Amino acid sequence: MNWLAAAPTLEQGNIRLEPLSIEHLQGLITATQDGELWNIRVTSAPHPDQVAAYIEHALQQREQQQRQAFAIINTQTGKVLGTSSYHDIVPNIRRLEIGYTWYAASAQRTHVNTTCKFLLLRHAFEDLGAQLVGFRTDNFNYRSQRAIERLGAKKDGVLRHHQPRKDGTVRDTVMYSIRAGEWTEIKAHLQDLLQKAY
Repeated sequence: MNWLAAAPTLEQGNIRLEPLSIEHLQGLITATQDGELWNIRVTSAPHPDQVAAYIEHALQQREQQQRQAFAIINTQTGKVLGTSSYHDIVPNIRRLEIGYTWYAASAQRTHVNTTCKFLLLRHAFEDLGAQLVGFRTDNFNYRSQRAIERLGAKKDGVLRHHQPRKDGTVRDTVMYSIRAGEWTEIKAHLQDLLQKAY
């Protein structure tokens, strides 16, 4: 099964996830400027001058069946809020991860992240038949760790000296996951969070 054969558009409330394309260039430039996200050393958000290369790299990874990147759109305003991806896709054991996620500062600490993760998790478990969805983050990205834990994901452990950061230092990576058998309970939890958020 080719998990990336049909790139879906996912929608809930006022949030739409659509396959990332070069058409999202200006919107993502504006999103990364909202909060000067490129200055945050523990995220993957690019400098505005590097957004085109960021998109091209994501599209190359899609061609290589390594990643499915999405643009996150506010359907009421048409504004691009950020991006998120499926990555590290291992179809033969039905495993993938959700990451490369960053949002404009104005979209942070809102319902946006919960909505996006709900959509991506639901599609992974209910449409793709994933058995496990993983998440990873920088050991110093405490906000991301709290957000992942708030979803209900379990901490698997820490990979020491794992990946280079933008500034040339090397991070430890904190790993989390959700198994298919946990999805029913986590789905109800996320739906409850979203009902309170809207």
